[in-house]
Amino acid sequence: LLPSDVERVALAGLDADVSSALAAVADALDAPRKPSTLAPFEPAPPPSGRLNTDTLAAAVAHILPDHAIVMDEGATSSPSLYGALACAAPHAWLTLTGGAIGQGLPCATGAAIACPDRKVLAFQADGSGLYTLQALWTQAHESLDVTTVVCANRAYRILQVEMLRAGSDARGAAVRALTELTGPELDWVMLASGMGVPAVRVEDADSLVHALGRALTEPGPHLVEAILT
Repeated sequence: LLPSDVERVALAGLDADVSSALAAVADALDAPRKPSTLAPFEPAPPPSGRLNTDTLAAAVAHILPDHAIVMDEGATSSPSLYGALACAAPHAWLTLTGGAIGQGLPCATGAAIACPDRKVLAFQADGSGLYTLQALWTQAHESLDVTTVVCANRAYRILQVEMLRAGSDARGAAVRALTELTGPELDWVMLASGMGVPAVRVEDADSLVHALGRALTEPGPHLVEAILT
């Protein structure tokens, strides 16, 4: 969504030779057409202690297997993941199309069907995951290699953020009642188990690393509910 006074440059149309267009850009920038040899991959160290968005991201970066597919719908838990995955094994990255809340679990399911030889990790916010919870049943029914990490902050945090951006008071009792996932609290372990997906709850970074390591080495779907503080 660029301002109207910004010049737009079309590199290639739908029927153009995209490879030649990119080569022309490289020549114009005096850049190499082929990437330099990459240094040997060094995995990120495992985190320890308190479980928050930073240690959650570090755990994913540490444990992610080669050529995995990451489907990111972590919402407000995702920013820490972007930098952390720069130190992760080579992987594919899928993210939201616009603001499609609930896209994460179905897209992770589709990725596993399309690429049965690759591990899929769904990085999923707890609030938006409720929109398409039935995808877990499909993963169990089809025995798909999807490991879902639920970023459990017990709130529709992204809606609270948007209300603040709109100038509303997100601290009022009525707003909290509509945007906090409490009274009763969600139990993702029971929800996943009811869909046929093995699940565990973790409350510290060490337990998360262990749970992810086990889930990503076993066949079939798994879910890890990460309680964030």
